[in-house]
Amino acid sequence: MNLFGKLQIPFLFILDFELQSPIVLPLKEVNPKEIQYNINGKISSLMDSQTINATTKNLQFTKHLLPFLQYQRAFDQVIREINFGNSYLLNLTLPTPIETNWSLAEIFRYSQAKYKLYLTDQFVVFSPETFVQIQNGQIASYPMKGTIDASIPNARQQILADEKEKAEHYTIVDLIRNDLSQVSKNVRVERFRYIEEIQTHESRLLQVSSKIVGDLAPDYAATIGDLLLTLLPAGSISGAPKRKTLEIIQAVEGYTRGYYTGVFGYFDGQNLDSAVMIRFIENLNGQLYFKSGGGITSLSHAETEYHELIKKVYVPISSAPRNHSGQEPPIAANFLSQSTL
Repeated sequence: MNLFGKLQIPFLFILDFELQSPIVLPLKEVNPKEIQYNINGKISSLMDSQTINATTKNLQFTKHLLPFLQYQRAFDQVIREINFGNSYLLNLTLPTPIETNWSLAEIFRYSQAKYKLYLTDQFVVFSPETFVQIQNGQIASYPMKGTIDASIPNARQQILADEKEKAEHYTIVDLIRNDLSQVSKNVRVERFRYIEEIQTHESRLLQVSSKIVGDLAPDYAATIGDLLLTLLPAGSISGAPKRKTLEIIQAVEGYTRGYYTGVFGYFDGQNLDSAVMIRFIENLNGQLYFKSGGGITSLSHAETEYHELIKKVYVPISSAPRNHSGQEPPIAANFLSQSTL
């Protein structure tokens, strides 16, 4: 990455959470049969007409919910670590088995998100969260913390007034400010706790974000790989203090995150755009898993966090996709069913 940056060679990067299987490719070498992406409108290629025709069938999407007691055991372990002072914010995640009659390729094509990525037959991600953007010598991060169903009365006021959510967001903003200060100067918060709306196949969600900015050195591109490595993993999906919290995550979650909660993006030779890999469906030996989670603090309640984890298991489709003739296929009125394993 440093070499590509120094030579101003555009490249794509896909970095897993544990940094065990990173993918870094010059854009001209990206094979669209293996990797599809849409990074804020920068598109690899379109899906073929056969895939488009396949989406005329109704969308079916079933969650097989993990038992609450299984979640509570992990939650209680996290709370113990927080009470011991080993962490004060930890992003706890777990995989939810799902079933859908759409392929991962179809979900990639018709989901609606700022950042989308599809590795053929491996996983699809449709992320609303920017990791970092670099434009004109400035680096910006947009941590996202705080989610609520928009249909709840006074949802906007509730999420902004919630003391747990407020404390969590303050913590993440402080963590990201510290991270950016390691790679840039004049770090400042330009927007604090603003609301974004996300449409899912079930409902509308409101999510709270902030924007933090710093100024880079003129020759930053020559060390762009080191820059990203310094910032990883993303604070919003790990916690604080980062190093100790990562140790707790590994002990508590009981599974390997893989590419989930890693980052992906592209460098165009001068500027960079990237996303945190949340809203993630993975194919493991023929079984699909939707990995999701949320931030845990001393003010958290297990039931609330469990329901937030479930609420984040969705496909962001607000309207029916169109087939190659321009006609809208029928989309099932009841997208979702649930069962408990």
